[in-house]
Order: sequence, then structure tokens, then C-alpha cells
Amino acid sequence: MFDEKKFRAALVLKGISLSEVAKAMGINVVTLYRKMSGESDFYRNEIQKFCELTGIENPSDIFFADELA
Repeated sequence: MFDEKKFRAALVLKGISLSEVAKAMGINVVTLYRKMSGESDFYRNEIQKFCELTGIENPSDIFFADELA
């Protein structure tokens, strides 16, 4: 399950906007919001671009987090 709080926290720490992330992923901001809300999934290349932007080596905590009860 995607962890939006950790995703946003990583961006804040690096001073990166959602529009910058969307541009780097090659998608528009509306599509990014859909992915963040769970309406669609992130593709592998999008996760890789996110990691390149933020310097995160292991995206498991963000993109593959355990579902909360």
C-alpha cells in the first residue's frame, strides 16, 4: 500500500514540488494525484524517477508499505 505521508515528507525534505515530480515521471499532476490517491498504480520507471529525485535508495517503505488496520 502506498504511504502518501512518507512520499510527501521525502519531497518536503528535498524541497521538491509535486509538479516537479510529475514532470520527472513524465506524467501530468492530475495523474500523479490519482496515483497518490490509489486510483491507479505507480509504474516501476516512475518509482525509479522518484528515487533519483529524492535520493532514496529503498522505496519499499513508501510504495509498498504494510496496510494499516
